[in-house]
Amino acid sequence: MGKSRANTVKIVSAALFLLVLLVVVPLLIAATGRSDLYYTLTSVALLSIISAGVWITFYIGRINIGQGAYALMGGYVSASLVMNYGVSFWLTLPLAGLFCAAASVLIGLPILRLRGVYFAMVTLVLTEVTRLLALAVPTITNGASGIVSIPLPAGISFFGITLVPDFATLANPRLAFYIVSVLLMALCFLGLYRLAHSRIGQLCQSLQQNEELASSIGVNIAYLRVIAYALSSFLGGVGGAMFASISQSIYPSSFTVADSVNFMLNCFLGGLGYVLGPMLGTFVLYFGWDLLFETGEFQLLIFSTVLIALMLVLPNGLLSLTLPHKRRA
Repeated sequence: MGKSRANTVKIVSAALFLLVLLVVVPLLIAATGRSDLYYTLTSVALLSIISAGVWITFYIGRINIGQGAYALMGGYVSASLVMNYGVSFWLTLPLAGLFCAAASVLIGLPILRLRGVYFAMVTLVLTEVTRLLALAVPTITNGASGIVSIPLPAGISFFGITLVPDFATLANPRLAFYIVSVLLMALCFLGLYRLAHSRIGQLCQSLQQNEELASSIGVNIAYLRVIAYALSSFLGGVGGAMFASISQSIYPSSFTVADSVNFMLNCFLGGLGYVLGPMLGTFVLYFGWDLLFETGEFQLLIFSTVLIALMLVLPNGLLSLTLPHKRRA
């Protein structure tokens, strides 16, 4: 009875949270006339999706600082398919994620054998390698000039019924992008929650604790590592594809090593033991950096000091402050 009630509370809380994002926030923005906030909140939603991918690799005990590489890949795959082959953006969204997942399998098979700082160093290099690769194949990526003037997503119709309007015909496409991004974020973290509470999630958590022990009881640790890394990269590719569509451009510098580090910090700050950690961490880091803009040249110093202090005071993330009774997601 208690478990059923707890599940009901979680469902109601999630529904209310989604209602606030989809109804209350747009009404407040319309009342204030700050339509520029749509782009800001959309960016937070997409960055939290990409950071959620990093959280998955942490769940198997790997420090991933290469998520920017897959976000960049996803952006280029979507932009290339739309611009060069006329593929609908909505179809390129899952294709970008699948391409990144396939690439991560090939890359992950050798590097996932590494642990700790060694795996982190390889993934850190991966982002820079991807950026240089984008510069080295101008026939596909257009080099340093990038791919620009990407058309807005077209509409989706089914038997004459418009399911999704053509974004180019909307008075405010930013609102449409915001709604799509929030829905994608909701699907992402719902899937993450189900994964963390599934049998596969428990097996992944056993890798985080002790891989040798997990292997000794029959767990296929190589298979789980590759699956987790592929899921992580899939989310990175989807987030990158959405960013390319919103900005209507993609460049080799769209996602850099600094972005990969921030994706990792989002997970640390929110809390590695909580599914919603990447979401909260992204929100705090994104707006925290903007709030310190007025400090000028001291912005980075103050930001870094506060971040280090938070890590020392709350080593389990910000969510450990409000949910001290839960150690795991």
